Amino acid sequence: MTGEISKTQVDRLGDRLRKGNISDDDLRLLDMYRRSFSEAYEIVVRAIRQELSLEPTGRPAKSTTSISDKLRRESIRLTQIQDIAGCRLIVADIANQELVVQSLKNLFEDVTVIDRREQPSHGYRAVHVVVRSRGKSIEIQVRTQLQHLWAELSEKLSDVIDPAIKYGGGGETVREILVDTSSTVASEESAETQLVNLTQQGDFTDDDEQIIGLRERLAAVRKDLFKNLRETIAVVEELKGEDDALSD
Repeated sequence: MTGEISKTQVDRLGDRLRKGNISDDDLRLLDMYRRSFSEAYEIVVRAIRQELSLEPTGRPAKSTTSISDKLRRESIRLTQIQDIAGCRLIVADIANQELVVQSLKNLFEDVTVIDRREQPSHGYRAVHVVVRSRGKSIEIQVRTQLQHLWAELSEKLSDVIDPAIKYGGGGETVREILVDTSSTVASEESAETQLVNLTQQGDFTDDDEQIIGLRERLAAVRKDLFKNLRETIAVVEELKGEDDALSD
């Protein structure tokens, strides 16, 4: 099987993946399609490293299972999936997230920004920057440290309890925990933004006593959030370890 794969071939392959009718030829075709993103992926990652001095973590190709599951969850064609190849940038806070997103918009010519902070997906909050390079879409996830910890918690719970949790499934209690935690992170990051705006607007200076007090209280809230998220993740990891031990 050689040569370029046509859009029609790819979308027909997607139809078969959605239905679960996957042959060895289909797996080879899918692998060829995924590898067709390699050049664009390397160009994007190299540009981020060289021009922005940032180190993305990468996923050059989405797995067969992930692609099939996404096709079943969403009414899209295989050629419409924008994260066949992608990478992730984790930044300190909301202010740095804004700076990095703007830097990516300046760095690449063909860019689409998908902001999942105001309208999170089942609690998931981040900014996705989709870059078109060499005719391929490469997704760059830009997350704050808190957003990343929340996503890690969601992943761990999905591994231990139910894979559907990441997409709004699973039990009501777990869904409420994730949504409530996401809202808490959103509130903290909104307060960060408001604090930055107060000084940028010139109403207050960085050494104003009120600003110093607000910054100290916000730092305490952030510290507690980090602690609670990490402790919860550790508990979930212990549960997974117990499940793995029982299944051996």
